[in-house]
Amino acid sequence: MKILFTILLSLICAGAFAQKNTDKQEWKQLFNGKNLDGWDIKIRGYALNDNYNNTFRIEDGKMVVRYDQYDDFKQKYGHIFYKGDFSYYRIAVEYRFVGEQAPKGEGWAWRNSGVMVHGQPASTMGKDQDFPASIEVQLLGGNGKERTTCNLCTPGTNVVIDGKLVTQHCVNSKSKTYNGDQWVRAEVLVLGDSLIQHYANGEMVLEYNKPQLGGGNVSGNDPSLMVDGKLLDHGSISLQSESHPVEFRKVELLNLKGCMDPKAANYKSYYVKADNSLCSYGKKK
Repeated sequence: MKILFTILLSLICAGAFAQKNTDKQEWKQLFNGKNLDGWDIKIRGYALNDNYNNTFRIEDGKMVVRYDQYDDFKQKYGHIFYKGDFSYYRIAVEYRFVGEQAPKGEGWAWRNSGVMVHGQPASTMGKDQDFPASIEVQLLGGNGKERTTCNLCTPGTNVVIDGKLVTQHCVNSKSKTYNGDQWVRAEVLVLGDSLIQHYANGEMVLEYNKPQLGGGNVSGNDPSLMVDGKLLDHGSISLQSESHPVEFRKVELLNLKGCMDPKAANYKSYYVKADNSLCSYGKKK
């Protein structure tokens, strides 16, 4: 009886351990809180990794965008790229806008930044290119009126919404307005060239399909890289500098590559990996 009890207890413990592993989500922190190792910087008018006037920096364990050394913004749009290429993943940032806009920043760029996904590599951007061809998850701070965040903007790209090709540059989400200097968590689910969803503080606020090259709203780029209608199933991830100081206290990624269920009809199903760690929201049904 004692032996039988020991065996049963072992099985229960093993099952509990497996369940604990199943619930594990292996988010990778993309910056170390100390320096910008693992990141590339591209600012309009400057060579790759010329961090003009210390625009991107680490302060108090946060990745921040600052303009205290600028006399005139002069449309020096910048982007900081995490080194790598990604296709199926969840990317999340916790951000807030602070302080005053850079001198002579455009009015539309007040409390405005973004997370660029499925973007071109930083190394392929022209010296005077303003934005990478990419899908932009636009981050906006409130201005006292309704002003949603986690919107969609499309520099050099288009998407499909409700079965129709959308060529307008920006599409608003259905998020709340976040005024002041409060922290907001923006998360993006990216599933190759199939589905992209935007989340603001845990609420799904926008979704679309078939991200692809096309349209305008990019200047200074190599036109040979722009193949209209080419579906985007992978690319770079970058954060934006558009003239308003912004802070990121967390930038993390859950890589879903290899986690898709090949038998799923709608690409929304995930399976549990061999080591029992969970690829995404739930077990395969």
